[in-house]
Amino acid sequence: MMDIHKILKQLPHRYPFLLVDRVLEIEKGKSIKALKNVTINEPFFEGHFPRRPVMPGVLMLEALAQAAALLSFDAMDASPSDDNIYYFAGIDGARFKRPVEPGDQLILHAELLRQKSGIFKYKTRATVDGELAVEAELTCAMRFVK
Repeated sequence: MMDIHKILKQLPHRYPFLLVDRVLEIEKGKSIKALKNVTINEPFFEGHFPRRPVMPGVLMLEALAQAAALLSFDAMDASPSDDNIYYFAGIDGARFKRPVEPGDQLILHAELLRQKSGIFKYKTRATVDGELAVEAELTCAMRFVK
């Protein structure tokens, strides 16, 4: 398990773009299960949509990518630093199955399919109350910068 304080040490994201509140389970180098509490206070709800607030799909995918990044750093016993950065490199087969609304708890699941030369491929899904909200295969890349 990982609380918000540990997450803040592992991810460079900050409010309003930090989209993982807690890690519920992590199996080193294999899978992660994390939580995003979706609240009406999220800044994107003001415009998406004013009469029927719905979490944007791209932010659900971003939350999944952040959970995947936590799994990657854990698998490598590493933390982000000034000389490396973790990028989104691809999204395949994204399917949105249900809207995510204020008050929902988005449970983020990521399974590491393969890792090679700083490229990570994941099978991901997010659920609300056991119901599939989104699924996708994500590719992320860790790059060293100067």
